[in-house]
Amino acid sequence: MDPKVLLTSKEVNIILHRLACQLVEKHLDFSNTILIGIQPRGKFLAERIKSIIEREYAVQDISLGFLDITFFRDDFRRNQKPLEANKTQIDFLVENKKVIFIDDVLYTGRSIRSALTAIQSFGRPAEIELLVLIDRRFSRHLPIQPDYRGRQVDAINDEKVLVSWGESNSLEDGVFLIQND
Repeated sequence: MDPKVLLTSKEVNIILHRLACQLVEKHLDFSNTILIGIQPRGKFLAERIKSIIEREYAVQDISLGFLDITFFRDDFRRNQKPLEANKTQIDFLVENKKVIFIDDVLYTGRSIRSALTAIQSFGRPAEIELLVLIDRRFSRHLPIQPDYRGRQVDAINDEKVLVSWGESNSLEDGVFLIQND
């Protein structure tokens, strides 16, 4: 079965601008706010959001980091294939800062639970918010909800939501629904 297009490149761009605008409305100058992209797939989204805020809203000096959660996951020993860890890049303290986790798809909530544990190594945030491009709202294993969401998608368990970014060797941005085999 061919992938179903959920969002085109143009629609992704519109959503990214809306999400950036919502962040600016709430955090204004970002002097006490940190963006954290959850590796690997939240990295591209976090970089895009930061770029839009800097370009469109003239907000400078936004702290952006990337958090690897591989070994904080509760299922990392259950995988059959070898794990590939990503690089955590956080060169600032998160103590008493407002942290915004950024990820592409919120599915079961387990990645976010892992990120909540992993971020504690860098200090205790004043508060944590969650921004996702896609919210698969009927698939939660944990009571985690996004503060900012691009689009809600109702996908059944044998379907996968795939976010494609131009930066990751794709031709263009897009969000697709594919059948798991």
